[in-house]
Amino acid sequence: MKCLSFFKKAKILVPFLSLFAIGFANAQSYTLQGKVVDENQEALLGATVMVKEINKGTSTDLDGKFSITLQEGNYTLKVSYVGFKTLEKTISLKGDQNITLVLSSDENLLDEVLVKAVRATSNIPVTYSNLNKKEIAKRNLGQDIPVLLNYLPSVISSSDAGAGIGYTYLNVRGSNSERINVTINGIPYNDAESHGTFWVNLGDFASSTQNLQLQRGVGTSTNGSGAFGASLNILTDAVSENPYGEISNSFGSFDTRKHTVKFSTGKINDHFEISGRLSNIYSDGYVDRAYTDLKSYFLQGAYVDETTLIKAVAFGGEEVTYQAWFGLTPDQLAQDRRQNPYTYDNEVDDYQQNHYQLHWNEKLNENWSTNIGLNYTKGQGFFEQFKDSEDAADFNNLIVDGSNVIVRRWLDNNFYVANFTANYEKDDLNIISGISYSNYTGDHFGEVIWGSDLAANTNIRDRYYFSDSKKTDFSIFSKATFDLSETVSAYIDVQGRFVNYQTQGLTSDRDPIDVDASFSFFNPKAGFIYRIADQNSLYLSYARANREPNRNDFEGGVTTHETLDDIEFGWRYQTEGVRLNTNLYFMNYKNQLVLTGALDGVGAPVRATSGKSYRFGLEIDADIQLGDKFSVRPNAAFSSNKNRDFFATIDGVLEDLGNTPISFSPNVIVGNAFIYQPTPNFQISFLSKFVGEQFMSNLNSRVSRLDVLDSYFTSDLNFVYEIDTEKIFDSIVITGLINNIFNAEYVDRGYYFTFDDTWTNPGTTTTVDGAGYYPQATANFLVGLTLKF
Repeated sequence: MKCLSFFKKAKILVPFLSLFAIGFANAQSYTLQGKVVDENQEALLGATVMVKEINKGTSTDLDGKFSITLQEGNYTLKVSYVGFKTLEKTISLKGDQNITLVLSSDENLLDEVLVKAVRATSNIPVTYSNLNKKEIAKRNLGQDIPVLLNYLPSVISSSDAGAGIGYTYLNVRGSNSERINVTINGIPYNDAESHGTFWVNLGDFASSTQNLQLQRGVGTSTNGSGAFGASLNILTDAVSENPYGEISNSFGSFDTRKHTVKFSTGKINDHFEISGRLSNIYSDGYVDRAYTDLKSYFLQGAYVDETTLIKAVAFGGEEVTYQAWFGLTPDQLAQDRRQNPYTYDNEVDDYQQNHYQLHWNEKLNENWSTNIGLNYTKGQGFFEQFKDSEDAADFNNLIVDGSNVIVRRWLDNNFYVANFTANYEKDDLNIISGISYSNYTGDHFGEVIWGSDLAANTNIRDRYYFSDSKKTDFSIFSKATFDLSETVSAYIDVQGRFVNYQTQGLTSDRDPIDVDASFSFFNPKAGFIYRIADQNSLYLSYARANREPNRNDFEGGVTTHETLDDIEFGWRYQTEGVRLNTNLYFMNYKNQLVLTGALDGVGAPVRATSGKSYRFGLEIDADIQLGDKFSVRPNAAFSSNKNRDFFATIDGVLEDLGNTPISFSPNVIVGNAFIYQPTPNFQISFLSKFVGEQFMSNLNSRVSRLDVLDSYFTSDLNFVYEIDTEKIFDSIVITGLINNIFNAEYVDRGYYFTFDDTWTNPGTTTTVDGAGYYPQATANFLVGLTLKF
C-alpha cells in the first residue's frame, strides 16, 4: 500500500517537475558588457561594478572594461571608484548588452579642491595632456617620471646614466626642467634657488601617483616659480575605499631592479585610512659605473566624511648616484660610448630629501569649498669629488700647492609652504581664489675630507667656502570660468607674485656672491572656448608669465627677469572612437634666459640673456580606436624656435648672427603608440619616437658643427598581462618593456662651450670650442611581476 501511495504521488509531481525544468531551461543567461569612464571619456582601471540583487560583481580591466553573466531580468548596478561619485543604474537585461557608465568626480576629494587650483579641464582654454594611474602602471618598472612622460606631445626625456634611472631630465617645447613648474598636491617642488627639478630624489614616485597633468605653455600654474615652457601637476594616491596590498618586483638590463611594497587599510569605520609604500631601485646604468641606488617611502593618513577630507602625507628618501654628468668628448664617444671618465671610486652624489604635507579640504555648502595645504621639506646632502694637482688658493689654503684633494660640496636647506584656496561654483560660474607663501633657507659649503698634503693646522672637514641664502615667494590669484552664451565660455585668471632672494658669501670657486633682489610680477591670463557642436570646440587664450633669475644666473652677472607672452589657439574633437587635439602656439620672450650649451662646475647648465626670442609651433595628438582590439595614438610637434638679432663674439669680433636657432629646441618631435588588446586582460603596445636635429648653442654652428645633435628614432615594446586568481592573490600582473628595440645608438643631450684661444696662443684671437655628449642605452629590457591582494 505504501508503494502504491508513493507512485500515485510521483505521478502528480512529474508534471510540476517538468514545468520547473522547462522554466529553468528558459531562464537563459546573457552577457552584460560595458566600460566605465570619467567625464573626459578616460577609462577607469579597477572600478568596482556590483549587482545589488545578487551581491556579486567584478572590476574593470586595463581598458576600463567589464563583463558579467546574468540571467534575464531587471538589475541595479552600483559602480564605485576612488575619487568619483558612486553611480547606481537600473537595467533590464533581455539579451546580450553593452553599456558605457560615466562617473562624475567627487567634489569633496583632494583633486577637486586642491589640485583644481593648478589643473586645467576641458572648460579651460589651456593646452594639456593627462596621464592616469592605469597608463602610468603599464611602464612603471623603475624608470623616472620624465621617462614615463616621453611619449606625450613635445616631450623629450634623457638621463645621465643612459637607462632612464637616476639623474633624469625633462624637456618640453625646448624648455628644460628649470623652466617647467612642478607641483605635488599643489605644493611647489622645484628647487627654490636653481629652479630645477631633481627627479632622483623622487625614487619610484610613480608608484604613489594617482594621476598627473602636463600643461604646455604658461598653463594655469598659480603656486611656485613661473612656467616658461610647461607645468607638471602631480596628484598622489587617493583614499582607498577597500584594504589592499601589493608586492612588485622588476628586473632588467644593467642589473636594474625595483622592489616595491604598498598597502592600504581601506576606510576604517568609514572615515580613516592609512596607506604607504616602501621602495628600493638600483641600476648599474648603461654608462660604466654610473650606478644609482634609490631608497624611498610614501606614507599617508587620511580622514574623510561627507564634507571633510584631511590628509597627512610624508614622502622622501635617499639617493646615492655615481657621477656621469660630464658626458663624453667626441673622441671618447667614438672609442667607447659606455665609458665613464671618472675613476675615483666615490665620485658620488649623496642626498636625502623628506617632505611633510598636510591638506584640509572642507565643503562648506553646495557652492563653497576650501583647502589649506601646508608643507615642510628638509634636504641635505653632498657631492664628493677627487681633484689632483690643485692650487692652495682655490681651497682657502687648506692644502699645499700641487696637492691632491677630496672635497664634499654640501647643500643643507629647509623649505616651508602654506597654500589656501577657496572655490565657489554655481550653475555655469566657477571661481577659484587663493594665496601661497613659501620660505626657503639654504647653506652652501665645501669641506676638505682628504688631502695628499694638507697645510699646517688644517683639520679634516674644514670648510673652504660658505654662503647662506634665503628666498621668500608670495603669490595671490583669482581665476574664473563662466558662460557667455550656450556655445561660448570665458576664462580670466590674474596673479600677483612677489619674490625676494638674498645670498651672501663665497661660491664653490671662492668668488664673492652678494645678492639682495626683489621682484614684483603681474601675470594675467584670459581666453575663450567656442563649442561648435557636442564633438567640436575651439579655444583661444593669452597668458603672461614673468620669472626671476636663478642662483647660477646671479653668479654669472644676470640680474634681469624674463617675460613671456603665450598665445594658444586649439581645436578639440571627440567622438566615441576618436579623440583629437590640435593647437597652434606663439611664445614671445623678452630677455629669455637661453641655455648657452655650457655647464658649470657641478654640471648645471649655464644660461644667458638672449634679448628677444620666440617659439612658434603646431602640436597634434590623437587617440583613434580602429576596432575592438586595435587603437593608435599618434602625436606630432612642428616648431620654429629663434633668437632674434643674436650677437656673439667669434674670433675676437662681435657679430650680428641674425635670427639663430634656440639651443636644445628641435623643430620636429613625432611620437606614436600602436596598441593591440586581444583580450580584456592582455595588452601590447608598440611605441615610437622621432626627434629632429638640435643645436647645443645659439651660434647656428658658426664656430663648428660640434654643437649639433643628430636626429634620432627609437622604438619600445610594452606588454601587460593580468591574471585573475581565486586564491591568495586577487590578481597577478606581468609587465614587460623592451626599450630601444631596434638597438639605435643615439645621443639625446649634451653640452657645448667656446673660449678665446689667447691664453694658450698669445697674439691670436681664434675662438675654439668643445662638446660633451650623453649616450643613451641601446636595446635593453625590464620585466616585472606585481602581486595584488
